[in-house]
Amino acid sequence: MPSLYVPLAAQVATERRMATIANNIANMSTPGFRAESIKFERLLSTAGDQEVAFVSEGETYTSLAAGPVNYTGNPLDVAPQGDAWFAVQTPNGRAYTRDGRLHIAATGELLTVDNLPVLDAGGTAMLVDPAGGEIRIGADGAMTQGANRVGTLGLFTLPAGAKLTRQGNAVVPDRPGLPVQDFSSLGVRQGYVEGSNVDPIMEMTRLIAVQRTFEMAAQAVQQSEDQTSEAIRTLGPS
Repeated sequence: MPSLYVPLAAQVATERRMATIANNIANMSTPGFRAESIKFERLLSTAGDQEVAFVSEGETYTSLAAGPVNYTGNPLDVAPQGDAWFAVQTPNGRAYTRDGRLHIAATGELLTVDNLPVLDAGGTAMLVDPAGGEIRIGADGAMTQGANRVGTLGLFTLPAGAKLTRQGNAVVPDRPGLPVQDFSSLGVRQGYVEGSNVDPIMEMTRLIAVQRTFEMAAQAVQQSEDQTSEAIRTLGPS
């Protein structure tokens, strides 16, 4: 019954798309947030006499476009430049984020706003002196307190073509990130935070279009059910 299952497949796909767009809109003010989208494919069924095209469930992917950089003046706010990412340690392993809102724990650990340890280029959690004075962070991530160098903020690039899995406001690639060696185009800006790369106007436009598509698919499902019921009533007595 392609007249039923094709619009049902469309409803499933558009419902998932709406959930993704809604999440993007909810995070349009979240620093370092990366918008998500879904790729759909056309699936053919040849079980009957004719080919019938269904839509796939879709594959989610993360937009890597940069967001706007905003000045905060906070010395523990940092914004990555270019395609660089910060590395953090999560309970499930290493992840990468563009959210550079940092703070120092009482134990001296350098943590993200989600209280995840920030890693250096070697993958070690960073420690600073909470009473050591103001921290200065160079374009290469080098951190100093007074005349003392206390470490280097790790900067990484994600492998080309890596499949990303979202984990909070961070991503986990299927291959490890690569430490940045060349700081001519990549680096860190102290006192700045990168905003979300969500385009709210575009997302709202997409949401309206997807809602209309869902409604049309729902109408097609209802028409198919009505036709089936009518056929049962008509052919039943015979």
